[in-house]
Amino acid sequence: MNSDRYLTFALGKGRLANKTLALLEQIGITCEEMKDKNSRKLVFVNEEHKLKFFLAKGPDVPTYVEYGAADLGVVGKDTILEENKRVYEVLDLGFGRCRMCVCGPACAKELLLHHERIRVASKYPLIARDYFYNKKHQTVDIIKLNGSVELGPMVGLADVIVDIVETGSTLKENGLEVLEEICPLSARMIVNQVSMQMETGRIRTLISQIKELC
Repeated sequence: MNSDRYLTFALGKGRLANKTLALLEQIGITCEEMKDKNSRKLVFVNEEHKLKFFLAKGPDVPTYVEYGAADLGVVGKDTILEENKRVYEVLDLGFGRCRMCVCGPACAKELLLHHERIRVASKYPLIARDYFYNKKHQTVDIIKLNGSVELGPMVGLADVIVDIVETGSTLKENGLEVLEEICPLSARMIVNQVSMQMETGRIRTLISQIKELC
């Protein structure tokens, strides 16, 4: 292990980054530079602990970690499943809890029960395809959407949607409901496979310190 080498964190922008930094502060790791809202810096450094941090869009975090541009990353389980990168998932951080679900109008329950060929709209086509083809063994047409997927069933584009559900209030307001739960979601820590071998001691120490707080 090279003690002079920096460990680099890629953090998903927004709430995940803020909660991760708050968690790190509890174990004595701070990065004051990141608190400056006017800063235009892209990479932030903690010299004391030889750590670097940068913010990225959620779907990009596993890519940075897989290719070694970041040693560690924090991102939602939904992104890990959808991006399907070669990384180690090492820790459930316990925040950002929600569910990936199949949702739609109540009448769509019958379509799911009888394994009919249906159209599924989702921002997460890989997760949707894996669930229907490999777990339910149901043939479906997957339609990739980037915006409000709730519109899919409402305008006749799709029979059901696969999406993240937190409170369910948006579904209810639009006449939709949770029909099936695919999996629970939360923020996870991921590690580059080579970094885990080369920097085992430092990374495992970080994981154990954070694990005590989760």
